This record gives sequence, structure tokens and C-alpha cells, in this order.
Amino acid sequence: MAMAFATFNLSPSLRFVSNNKGFLDSQLSNSFLSSHLFLGTSSFSVPTLSFSTIHQTSCRPHINASPCSSTSFRCFAQKSPVDGLGSNGASERLVVLVIGGGGREHALCYALQRSPSCDAVFCAPGNAGISSSGNATCIPELDISDSSAVISFCRKWGVGLVVVGPEAPLVSGLANDLVKVGIPTFGPSAEAAALEGSKNFMKSICDKYGIPTAKYQTFSDASAAKQYIKEQGAPIVIKADGLAAGKGVIVAMTLEDAYEAVDSMLVEGIFGSAGCRVIVEEFLEGEEASFFALVDGENAIPLESAQDHKRVGDGDTGPNTGGMGAYSPAPVLTEELQSLVMESIILPTVKGMSAEGCKFVGVLYAGLMIEKKSGLPKLIEYNVRFGDPECQVLMIRLESDLAKVLLAACRGELKGVSLNWSPGSAMVVVMASQGYPGSYEKGTVIQSLEEAENVAPCVKIFHAGTALDLDGNFVATGGRVLGVTAKGRDLKEARDRAYDAVEEIKWPGGFYRRDIGWRALPQNKFARNA
Repeated sequence: MAMAFATFNLSPSLRFVSNNKGFLDSQLSNSFLSSHLFLGTSSFSVPTLSFSTIHQTSCRPHINASPCSSTSFRCFAQKSPVDGLGSNGASERLVVLVIGGGGREHALCYALQRSPSCDAVFCAPGNAGISSSGNATCIPELDISDSSAVISFCRKWGVGLVVVGPEAPLVSGLANDLVKVGIPTFGPSAEAAALEGSKNFMKSICDKYGIPTAKYQTFSDASAAKQYIKEQGAPIVIKADGLAAGKGVIVAMTLEDAYEAVDSMLVEGIFGSAGCRVIVEEFLEGEEASFFALVDGENAIPLESAQDHKRVGDGDTGPNTGGMGAYSPAPVLTEELQSLVMESIILPTVKGMSAEGCKFVGVLYAGLMIEKKSGLPKLIEYNVRFGDPECQVLMIRLESDLAKVLLAACRGELKGVSLNWSPGSAMVVVMASQGYPGSYEKGTVIQSLEEAENVAPCVKIFHAGTALDLDGNFVATGGRVLGVTAKGRDLKEARDRAYDAVEEIKWPGGFYRRDIGWRALPQNKFARNA
């Protein structure tokens, strides 16, 4: 039986440890916390937070009745009280709330829990693996789509920083509502999140500010789109304009496939309003890479490089997924290329968004293509949150105080900040339910996770989609379920440790790719026993 536990450290002098599985699985409530968080005669308390005032820009969209109509932005400056515990951060002790419940959020909780400035980490809704790891206290009953409920929780528990993991709450405006009432929030406003929420908006920013990207046209009429496709030829890329749960991009190798993709989105409406406009984009040949930067509205600092594997099958075959594995650093992103990405893509975007009156605060995740014919980076897409599974390899390598850095971003104080990373490499291998990214069975039992984490040094398993059954066993509840992550002196050692851990896990209902990192490892080093 799996034993769940959590460590509370919400005041510098008190730690509360519980191994009550029922408490952690899904029954945690504010009333329980209020009545039970004490130890002996020491009362449980939350640090008092004070507030100061800064200027933060907010934008409000004015949208016509049609879900496919263009959006114009009218922006205004508002004074917003933001946590002011002291700019040097020496005595700040933060309670942090992470929004989300997947592998990315588990990795963020893991890094935040290790932050010297962080007293406690809550995660809503979280998942069973996060609870059992002790990396955060999960609040499954907190409705993260209800801003007022999130605000009430933050006020009750003295939350000094909210970190929003998924894109959906950002696009729906959670950060707007939290910032408006003075709760520091790492994540962009709904208007700035349009960089991910609307591919057409992202492309228009690229056009206006000279950011290199693939040639494209936007269409809402299927016949016009098909005529353009016929003129351009295949292969060609068809993208739904809005958020489509990672399924809205079709790389069409033939004209027939491209026409079918257009019809599925514009005629059949398989993505609803997200697909009522499509972007038809030039097919770029080269190597994909992920680039992440923390942004405070005016300044940006790069994170370490990472590269993921989108295709479900070995050798980059089969349909696209949310990501089947990743490694960091990515050799394809040399120091020279990273500097070029900052100068030609990231900083022009940050300055452009500021000029538009929609300052971006959060993490910019640039999906890049290092073009084969030129060797230069082009922007494929923006995400406005940490990538998953790239976040897992970044957080296991990060040695800086994440809570302090993210709070600095919220305050507009990233200028001059630098990050420390562990040497060597990290790799994550995603274990998914059989059938993913198509239909898959839920509730399959997963065993030997503790043994897997102990198989080698520097192994950590991040949970993306797990729950506990009545017998205390972990069961799969999603498509991508586990991110088995390891560090090593080099990529080969990280790879060997990750796969050693994967092979220790007993899960007949799961599968994984066996070639994560193949692009970065010479063939003579890719063999497991090399």
C-alpha cells in the first residue's frame, strides 16, 4: 500500500507532518486545516503579508458577437497592490499556490518546495502523486475556474505568490483577477496570453515587430484556404487558431491531407470556436527545439535549453502528442543560437507586447525550428506557460530559489537576475497509457514506483495523471501519466538512469518511447550498454 504524507512549514518555527492518507487523497478542506493544523501546544499560523502599490498594465478585449471576429484591444493602466515584503528578499517567507494538476505542476511544486524563501506549497487541484511525494499540499476541491474561490483561499492562507501552470486559466483571465486584488501572480493576463490563445494574434505580432517565423495566411473560408494550399503545394501545415488541447496542428504531407484538415476545422467544426479560423503555414524543415524565458513585462532572462519529442513512436513516428520525453541542455541550441533567439525573437516580443499596452509577465515558451537550409531559428509557436515535459528536466536542474525569482518577475525586478543550474544533463521519459494519444483505458494499476526512484541517484518521478485506489495503489487516470526524470554527468548517464528507473516500474497498461535523446547522442553511445 502506498503511504501518503506531506510536510507543512507555513511558519518558520513549525513543521507539521501527516501520514494520514485519507486526509491527503482528496479530503483536505479549509475547515480541516483550520481545526487540525497544530502540534502540541504550538498553534499553526501563516506569515502576515504586507502590500505596496506598483503600476501594472491591464488590457480589456472588445470582441464582436461572432466567436470568429477579430479582437481589438483597448488598454489602460491600473494601480494594483502587490505583495511588498521587502525587495531584497532576505527575510521573505512565501506561501505559494500552484494552479494545475499535471506533471508540469508537480515539477514546479518540487522546485518551489526546495526554495529557501518558500515556507509552504499548495497545489490546486494537484494529484495523488504530488500529495504522496510531500512536494505540496493538494487542494482538490478548490475550483480553479472560479477566481473568487481562488482569491478567498489565497486571503485565508496568506498566499504570497500564485504560479499558474496550464494555459486555460490564463486565457480565461485568472491572472487578471488575482492581480486586480493585489495577489502576486506569475502568469500573463488573458490579453497577453493571446500569444498562445490565438495563433493569428501571435503571427500578427511577428509581422509587426519583425520576428522571424514561417510564411502564412489566415482563413475562415474553406474554399479560399484550399485555393491558397493548392498554390503553395505540399507539405504544408494547417493550424487551428485557438486552443485545441494540443491537437490543432496538422502537418499535411499531401494536398488531400491538407484539404481534409481544412474541412475538419472550418466545415465540420471538430475544434469548435478554436477552429473557426485556420492558419495555413509554410512547412519548415529542420530540428525543433524549445526555448524558455522568464519575463517581467520589460525584461527577460533565459532558462536553460531543452528539447522534447512530440511524436508518439520511436524514430519520431506516429501522431503528435503533448510530449513523450525531453532532455536538457539541447546541443542544437548553441550559446550563439541562444543569444540570437533572445535578440531576434524573445526581446522583440517582450518590447512589442509592452508597446501594444499588454505587458507580458510569466514564462514565454518559444517553439523553434532551427531551419536546415539557413541554420537560423524561426518561431513556430508561443506557449505562455512552462512546457510539459520540458519543465521536468528544467526544474530538476535548477539550483536557484525559484519562488524568489518568480516573485521578482511579478514585481518587474528581473533585470540583473541570473539563474544557477546543476552541471551535466537531465532527461525525462514519459510513460503513457496504452492507446494514447487516442482512446485509452483508465484505472490500470502502477506498482514499484518507490523502487524505481531508488534505482539510481538523482531520479525523480513526476506524476501527471495518477490517483490512488481503495487499496492505496497508484492507478492511471490520464494519457500521459508519469515523467521518469534523472540527472547525470552527461546525457548518456542521465538517459541510462532514467531508463533503468522506467524498467523498474510494473505497469502492463503503460508504454514509453525507447529512444528519447537520440538526436543528441551519437549512435555508438545510444545503445544502453555502450
